[in-house]
Amino acid sequence: MSDTPFGFGLPPEEPDDGDEGKKKDQQSGGGQGPANPFGFGPGGPGGDNPLAAMFGSLNPNDLGAAFQQLGQMLSYEGGPVNWDMAKQIARQTVSQGTPDGTKDASIGPAERTQVDEAVRLADLWLDDATSLPSGAGSAVAWSRAEWVEATLPVWKELVDPVAERVGAAMGDVLPEEMQAMAGPLLGMMRSMGGAMFGTQIGQAVGVLAGEVVGSTDIGLPLGPVGKAALLPLNIESFGKDLSVPQEEVRLYLALREAAHQRLFAHVPWLRSHLFGAVEGYARGIKVDTAKLEDVVGQFDPQNPEELQQALQQGMFQPEDTPEQKAALARLETALALVEGWVDAVVHSAAKPRLSSADALRETLRRRRATGGPAEQTFATLIGLELRPRRLRDASRLWASLTDARGVDGRDGLWAHPDMLPTASDLDDPDGFVHREQLDFSELDKMLGEAASGPSEKPNLTKDEPRDDEKGEEKGDDDK
Repeated sequence: MSDTPFGFGLPPEEPDDGDEGKKKDQQSGGGQGPANPFGFGPGGPGGDNPLAAMFGSLNPNDLGAAFQQLGQMLSYEGGPVNWDMAKQIARQTVSQGTPDGTKDASIGPAERTQVDEAVRLADLWLDDATSLPSGAGSAVAWSRAEWVEATLPVWKELVDPVAERVGAAMGDVLPEEMQAMAGPLLGMMRSMGGAMFGTQIGQAVGVLAGEVVGSTDIGLPLGPVGKAALLPLNIESFGKDLSVPQEEVRLYLALREAAHQRLFAHVPWLRSHLFGAVEGYARGIKVDTAKLEDVVGQFDPQNPEELQQALQQGMFQPEDTPEQKAALARLETALALVEGWVDAVVHSAAKPRLSSADALRETLRRRRATGGPAEQTFATLIGLELRPRRLRDASRLWASLTDARGVDGRDGLWAHPDMLPTASDLDDPDGFVHREQLDFSELDKMLGEAASGPSEKPNLTKDEPRDDEKGEEKGDDDK
């Protein structure tokens, strides 16, 4: 039985640092132990029993609140995910602190100033590394709880397509003549399904809030448009064992956040392209109706954990079809291109100015390779395995493009999605970089000549008469 939610597994790659990486992976959330259904960090509320995340230890003092929340769960009539519950669970998870004992705290004026100065300096450095102008209209310092509040609307966009597939399947497994008789039961199951999704998503987002350092850690714009955000508390935790000055850690992470902001602000099609790819991938998720029929037939309203157990038994999985494989490749490639571009641009800006640039770059790459927030979030929420190999290939491709075509030529590829490298190009970055570029000058010349009118012909000297003028002169002579 799988312990990951919705039956999805995590990326199979081995960590770069062997057994030590595995230990680190288990500590940072790569482990898939039964007490951690989302793969984020050890322990946490709602491990095997999702109700525990809502009801705590169920001691007598909490019993009244427990039944109140259970009533709210059963009376839910909203969409496929109970987002009110997700928010509540996420906030509770944040308030409990991270496994290292770090508690969330309000952001003070000094920290806000540090973040603001770091983002402004990062934007200044990025001016030399990319032709895209600044995309951060403001810089904010968030607590973990503020990150949860600010990013939940985007999580809704990402998760609802998957949850809708599950919800529809739950209502379709019964024959039509039985659905009318089982109406109340199906309504209760949908309410429970929305609650279970909300509980697990809230748990995931809450634990993720203890790890992320900004609003773009997963390669998607989770925060408000034009607002570069950093989490000072998590930045401090990220850098405490690196033997790198805290100022350099903050500045390097500010470079990454500001680079993401430039890309999403000035490539208008990119956000919808990425979110459309997520939705397209989710549409290909199929439900094992045989397993779901068994669950419906044996469902006990007094034992709602059965629905949770069903979610952990591999009931939901991507379809093995050409369309689904294409959707997966499209999404993985798009995310890799975003992250690879940011990696290459940030390194170009930081290398001449920060002595720790190489070390910080490697740290972030290893964080991804051992199961960082991006890979685990997608693997558990929508079944996507974002392979670190794609990120490395994309970063090398963008760096090679900079050498071959310059900053303007490299960034010009973001003008349209059809101009970007494909998955096969990531397999052969040098082939894409040195491929003969299309020369549009002749086409522009032909279009210009066509627009000037049929009577004008090229290659005529200034004094040479046109054919119609010659005809008129000949007619005059004949008179």
